[in-house]
Amino acid sequence: MRAQLAVRATRLAGGAVLAVCAVLSVTAPSAAASTAQPAVVRSLPSGVQAKAAAIANASTGALLWSRDLDAERPMGSITKVMTALAVIRAGDLNRKIIVPSAVVAYVREHDASSADLRPGDTLTGRQLLVAMMVPSGCDAAYTLAAAYGPGLGAFIAKMNATAEQLGLTRTHFSNFDGLPWPTEYSTYSTAANLIKLGRVAMTSAVFRSIVDLRSYRIAAGDGHHAYLWQNTNPLLGVYPGAMGIKTGYTLAAGHCLLFEATRDGRSFIGVALDSPGIGPAISGADATRLLNWAFSLPGR
Repeated sequence: MRAQLAVRATRLAGGAVLAVCAVLSVTAPSAAASTAQPAVVRSLPSGVQAKAAAIANASTGALLWSRDLDAERPMGSITKVMTALAVIRAGDLNRKIIVPSAVVAYVREHDASSADLRPGDTLTGRQLLVAMMVPSGCDAAYTLAAAYGPGLGAFIAKMNATAEQLGLTRTHFSNFDGLPWPTEYSTYSTAANLIKLGRVAMTSAVFRSIVDLRSYRIAAGDGHHAYLWQNTNPLLGVYPGAMGIKTGYTLAAGHCLLFEATRDGRSFIGVALDSPGIGPAISGADATRLLNWAFSLPGR
């Protein structure tokens, strides 16, 4: 008797993909044919509402499950992951940067999330990264782009060049913060590309240390006011092992979350795009369902 194990992908109704299912095929004498075992299919994550979503092994990148994996969609402030990566790669994070007065009008014009930066304050590049990633400050993203471009247009060009270098072929940035300008859909990516971007960003110790912060306080000092920033990520401090990464929201993008969690030596990274409902906890619920399912799978 000869047994052979085959692994194949299975596409399900609604575009969901179960990454693997094991099929045991048995070559045996006809008398034993009736004992051949049926296909073994893993259970699927249930209740995930996001219009596009995926979860993968964070260490290897192996995809476990997805829905509309390659659909190009706006992703709101998840855009700031690329902004942070471009700044970190540029280096000199201790450089002192003056918050420009233009950030006030920018935040007001777009009704944008803000770190409440005070124009004229001097902060380091590293502090501004925290201001951008923890409370999702579009004013901090503006300040970083202006400083590290130098200039907004040059910085956006660097973001797109980095995307090209990483092979994010279905991603484009028209701004540095994910706000809906010049149009609601001019900055976009896919679930597949965002998982790839998240895995690259999380290899940076600086990035990892920032997105894992539940809050961050800066005491008033020479050249700047005091600040206290709270993380917008609904998983931090709630889901065991959660360690980032970034929320996002616009009317077009819906509630989005790029996330990662580690538990018992296993790490999973995932993304939920356009989770329907009101409030960021909606995308947190989708992320929780995906992570619970991933951690329930057999593994060391």
